[in-house]
Amino acid sequence: VQLQAYGGGLVQPGGSLRLSCAASGRRFSFNSMGWYRQAPGKQRELVATVGRGGTTTYSDSVKGRFTVSRDSAKNTVYLQMNSLKPEDTGVYYCNAQTALNFWGQGTQVTVSS
Repeated sequence: VQLQAYGGGLVQPGGSLRLSCAASGRRFSFNSMGWYRQAPGKQRELVATVGRGGTTTYSDSVKGRFTVSRDSAKNTVYLQMNSLKPEDTGVYYCNAQTALNFWGQGTQVTVSS
């Protein structure tokens, strides 16, 4: 399984970005798909996940600003990021889980004026 993430970039504080991540290769029915991020000098942390039934989880730092969704037919997960802050800067990794754990290659998000 390969996970390919798209949509990162440079945005000003208060702006928006939408990340997407498509899984290809062997077809799985993923229990969970989502996003993690890693800021410079920090550990990778959970951003948001969405379960097969649509149940979502968010880190407290992004609640109310980010929305995670998935299209199971396309094995794709999305992250709509609004009201971005400089502290949202980092490399965003998509993740998909069955009994195994799959990671994408990461996409850089930089929030700066």
